[in-house]
Amino acid sequence: MLRLSLSTTCLLLLSWVHVVPGQLSVPYSTQWGYWGSTEMCPLGSYAVGFSIKVEASQGSGDDTAVNGIRLYCFDPSSKRRTTVQSAVGSWGDWTAVKSCASGYLDSFMLRVESSQGEGDDTSVNNIKFTCSGTGAQLVGDGMPWGGWGRWSRKCPKGVICGLRTRLEDPQGRGDDTALNDVQFFCCK
Repeated sequence: MLRLSLSTTCLLLLSWVHVVPGQLSVPYSTQWGYWGSTEMCPLGSYAVGFSIKVEASQGSGDDTAVNGIRLYCFDPSSKRRTTVQSAVGSWGDWTAVKSCASGYLDSFMLRVESSQGEGDDTSVNNIKFTCSGTGAQLVGDGMPWGGWGRWSRKCPKGVICGLRTRLEDPQGRGDDTALNDVQFFCCK
């Protein structure tokens, strides 16, 4: 019950800064780790693109795949560009930015590897977004493990303007997964 209250309070506080008409999530992520802070594009800005932090295959070593997601925000009035990101893992490098030719990000899909039992877990391996207006798809430069799930719903009103990621801390000698889940917030 406390968890629900904190989420509701967080959305109410965010609504004072932005009009937040929705939150996007998908049901097939993994549940390891903690939720990072909610990070929002500046007022009047919306997500036009993204990049992901990806660890390349480690061969027989411990793989983590996606370690972070960064949104590229754009304010159509001032033409100002900014970035936001929530919790980010320790491994990998940021990929090239993928941006909508027109419109803004408005839905997403994750590529997730389910638990491997005693094997090497990676969890989130890649992400896709759709662009408002055109419906164009932007596919991240992630890893190939696991399968694509279903698309989230589109922002009910507006487009993506913020995010919160679920990240597993380094496990020492244990199996690391890094990014396990993400929620996106919509603004109009």
